[in-house]
Amino acid sequence: MSLKIRICMGSSCFRRGNRMNLEFIEQYIDDHGCSAEVELVGSRCEELSRKGPNLQINGQMYHEVNLEMLSELLVRYVENESDE
Repeated sequence: MSLKIRICMGSSCFRRGNRMNLEFIEQYIDDHGCSAEVELVGSRCEELSRKGPNLQINGQMYHEVNLEMLSELLVRYVENESDE
């Protein structure tokens, strides 16, 4: 299974929680033996900053991502990859 995750690490998203989201993703990948390409995007999200923290999984953008939402997203994506 393979996930492509882009994490906005601009100052607003970082301050709003993407630092913790990154740590959670790294631990999830280790715990579940997933292969994932995690790309840290250091640029600002421009008009999306107010909707942060923002991240993208396999091309789908998500806003206001907290740890609970992120956990649900990762489970969903990992299960979908396993079913294929």
